[in-house]
Amino acid sequence: MHSTTSQHTSLNTKPQRPNTTTTNFLTATPTTTPQRTNNTTTNLVLLPALVAVALADTTSYRPLPPSPAPIYSARAPSYNAPAPSYNAPEPVSPPKYDFSWNVKDDYSSNDNGHQETRDGYDTQGSYYVQLPDGRLQEVTHTVNGDSGFVAQ
Repeated sequence: MHSTTSQHTSLNTKPQRPNTTTTNFLTATPTTTPQRTNNTTTNLVLLPALVAVALADTTSYRPLPPSPAPIYSARAPSYNAPAPSYNAPEPVSPPKYDFSWNVKDDYSSNDNGHQETRDGYDTQGSYYVQLPDGRLQEVTHTVNGDSGFVAQ
């Protein structure tokens, strides 16, 4: 009969990496990389240690105190302000004028004008305008003292 020996390997185990040797080119000394292990016990110990270190940070953070308000001083004005006056000066002589103007443009059919005369508090005048239908509208007005503008 034939005898055979077989090697059984577990399907759950990973092949182990052997130690490797590398050379540090700066110091020309060989270094050995240790074999990597998959140890969950180490992870279970390191995790609570990390949490404890994170919780142990007792540094208190306080806001900075407010800075003092800036102090501004008003500069003296570099001009002399006029003295206040509340009353308008009285006219030296009563107003007196006479004017008139006219516009007549045949291309646009624009025809209008204004004439006015004033002597003291008595004002008389008239204005006219050509309406779109071709009629000429004229308005005569007077102002006498406090009577206001009276159009006819």
